[in-house]
Amino acid sequence: MASQALLHLPWLSCVCVCMVAVAALLASPAAASRALAAVGSGDPTVGFTAVRLSEGNFVLQRPYDVPGGDRYRFDGGVRQLWVLSSDKPHDPHSNTSPRTEIRMTGYDYSSGVWQFEGYGYVPSGTTGVSVMQVFGAGESATALMLHVYDGALRYYDRQVVEDNIYDRWFRLNVVHDVDASTVAVYVDGVERLRVAGRGGDSHYFKFGVYAQNHASSCMESRWKNIRIFRKD
Repeated sequence: MASQALLHLPWLSCVCVCMVAVAALLASPAAASRALAAVGSGDPTVGFTAVRLSEGNFVLQRPYDVPGGDRYRFDGGVRQLWVLSSDKPHDPHSNTSPRTEIRMTGYDYSSGVWQFEGYGYVPSGTTGVSVMQVFGAGESATALMLHVYDGALRYYDRQVVEDNIYDRWFRLNVVHDVDASTVAVYVDGVERLRVAGRGGDSHYFKFGVYAQNHASSCMESRWKNIRIFRKD
């Protein structure tokens, strides 16, 4: 009788529920990771203002000897970009690796806090490729590059930013604070990386596919809902 009465106490019911929830999380590491991510999630665009974009702000860079339609498609709001590891660079005078990228123009910046937002998709099999850049740095060409290697999104070829990104849409936000010299990367609203900004006097955003070490024979990424923000 006493034990039945205790079960009706509100505080004990709460404790039981919490214990069940914790046990479920411990039994499934993946569920625990998702739960912790949800706790820390938010909207990184709060406090920012979106700039006005038109199609003229999206400039395609692709192998110089092929038509744009052979490496790029924009249909139904989705930008599909692909490149072959055997392709030529984007300029006949360039020694860089093959790429099909969108270079965002009209909003190059040298100060303040700026943000890129887009929903990305990388099909399985694509590896050894940069899918997003913050161009412009002091001693190197870029303040940030996000590479994909075997399904993991990485800071250059270093630490993992987000695992298991193949074959799913993910929301990517990159915040560059020039004056503080920091870059933060958010995936699905959760901060996954914060690093030094690497200097530089002028910056802009790029996305698509740009071959890196150990590139697959064909590299592809898809993007939609691209926006650029600046801090109010």
